[in-house]
Amino acid sequence: MDIIINADDFGLSSGVNEGIIDTHLNGVVTRTTLLMNGHAVEEAVRLAKNHPSLKVGIHLTFTFGRPLNQKATSELTNADGKFKFSSIETPLSQLEIRQIKNEWQSQIEAFRQTGLELDHIDSHHHVHGWTDLKKVILELGTLYHVPIRYTKTIKDHPEHTLTEYAWLNFYEDGVDHHLFEYLTDLPYPTVEVMTHPAVIDEKLKTVSSYVSYREIERQLLKTMVPTKNVNLI
Repeated sequence: MDIIINADDFGLSSGVNEGIIDTHLNGVVTRTTLLMNGHAVEEAVRLAKNHPSLKVGIHLTFTFGRPLNQKATSELTNADGKFKFSSIETPLSQLEIRQIKNEWQSQIEAFRQTGLELDHIDSHHHVHGWTDLKKVILELGTLYHVPIRYTKTIKDHPEHTLTEYAWLNFYEDGVDHHLFEYLTDLPYPTVEVMTHPAVIDEKLKTVSSYVSYREIERQLLKTMVPTKNVNLI
């Protein structure tokens, strides 16, 4: 079984960056995804370039922070200029869909300008799995020639998915050291695991509701040992 251990939110804060690099160098994290409107993106890019063994994808968003393309996102933001959407899936208008696609392309182009190689696409709060955005995410995967994190909405397009399944249960009470035992019981030859390791810092406390478990994840991801039939990729 081939398993990807992906750490989300690279660039969100310096503590998140530190936790991701720590669990890559000293643990089982193999890839990460960069949040282009995070608070420590430049630092994350430097760290990624210093550690080229860590593959880096993009963590697309329209539910956190401010858009990069502020001239063409009027339908996506509130009066403060921040994204108005939450993690809860809601129906989208055609204008909102067009603006989301444009914003996501702006985020991907900003990623490409860093000089890093784009490994794959996923999203903050799994919004790329929203039904109304299926066509958009498949078009972006095709345009940039990169795979996309598995979601139920694109499971019928395996040519586009990074793996045949995504394990999202390593989160909150699902964070425990039995991870590889759970994974080897799955009927899929390739699985991606979503993780959120971090060293908790003050910025993280102000921008995320998921905080204390990130340190628990960091510690566990450094002590886990893959079982014999697991190949980390």
